[in-house]
Amino acid sequence: MFRNLFSFIDLRNEVEDYEIIHEEIERGVIFKGYNLWILAFAIVVCSVGLNMNSTAVVIGAMLISPLMGPINGLGYSIATYNFKLFRSSLKNFGFAVFASILASTIYFAISPVETAHSELLSRTSPSIYDVMIALFGGLAGIVAISSKMKGNVIPGVAIATALMPPLCTAGYGLGTGQFNFFLGAFYLFTINTVFIALAALMISRFLRFPIRSIVDPAQKIKVRRLVLFIILITIIPSLYFGHQLVQNEKFDQNAEMFIKSATVFEGAYLVRHDIDKGQRKVSLVFGGKTLSDSLKNVIKKRGEIFNIQPENITIEQGFALDERSASETEILRNRISAMQNDLQEAEARVDSLRNAPLFGRQIFNEIHPLYPDILSCTYSETMLFTDGVSDIHPVSQVVFHISPASLDLAIREKIKEWVRARCGRHNTEVIFTEAPRLEE
Repeated sequence: MFRNLFSFIDLRNEVEDYEIIHEEIERGVIFKGYNLWILAFAIVVCSVGLNMNSTAVVIGAMLISPLMGPINGLGYSIATYNFKLFRSSLKNFGFAVFASILASTIYFAISPVETAHSELLSRTSPSIYDVMIALFGGLAGIVAISSKMKGNVIPGVAIATALMPPLCTAGYGLGTGQFNFFLGAFYLFTINTVFIALAALMISRFLRFPIRSIVDPAQKIKVRRLVLFIILITIIPSLYFGHQLVQNEKFDQNAEMFIKSATVFEGAYLVRHDIDKGQRKVSLVFGGKTLSDSLKNVIKKRGEIFNIQPENITIEQGFALDERSASETEILRNRISAMQNDLQEAEARVDSLRNAPLFGRQIFNEIHPLYPDILSCTYSETMLFTDGVSDIHPVSQVVFHISPASLDLAIREKIKEWVRARCGRHNTEVIFTEAPRLEE
């Protein structure tokens, strides 16, 4: 059974003749005649596409770019210890890189459009995910070259690994004097180069491509150590950037939840917000009633529930109802807006009373991603009756069922503050009860 299963995944059954593979890789390495003209056209097409922010044009440049040839040559020549082919691949690859950066730098230096659009920006922040794309894309490419059935894999690999756009983006950085763009884009290109070449090396070794010369064992060890060193110095920064990417996304999600919880506060309402993921900062602009410093501090304190430090929250007042310098018309307009806002808030409270079960689900859905130890919750609306006092007061009650021995006192107090702010009542009762342990 295992033999039959292995026959389905064995690459050796469909490997092209070794001589044909060798000749094809050698042809792809050389940049002259046909390949040189194609490279020149690809540089211009890609630079224009990035400048005009045209995804279709950039994809077209990826498809016609011949840069994969010398990179596969580098990996194949290392795997077979063909140092003559390695020197030729490195020479032609260096020429292609230099020509691409030079041409794109000249283009962007004279182009009247200097705005960095999304197609440019997406090539300036590489991470570990780009390493994975380059490696697996390169594996697909060299497997296709080695196979008798080429299919349509090569064009897809050209799009996935995207060699030409980072080079032209690096040229944009030089042409416009923005060296952070150059460094980010050139690092992405380095990642693609190293791991496409590594993929070619791995498959060449796996398929046992013949070594065409006698190689000293000591030289083999030296080559392997050099390859390992290059891989490590290339991948280590990408791990850091990948971690930063994940943290930025987590901050963005927490910031969105925080902003949602602060949309309306004490007669003021949020009119604009901004999230800076890189600096981990949130800016809020409120309109309506003027927020005092103490109220602003309350809003900032609420950010701790969402793992946002209060000092990283900036609160500004847009227009306020008590601005004496405002004209009577503007004051009247602001009052009408505030009244409409109060009306909407009142209607929201009525709806929340009618849909208490649904509101309880909302509370759970918002708090559970932040604190997975909260397993479930109940929500109810009731009345508070006090001995000797004729007035009765509405009270919200939230009961959280949590994992045993979880959520220390400080965290519980933060959750209580958040729930009271979320319910809009300072007297909301928040109760924590441990879920029973399952019997083994």
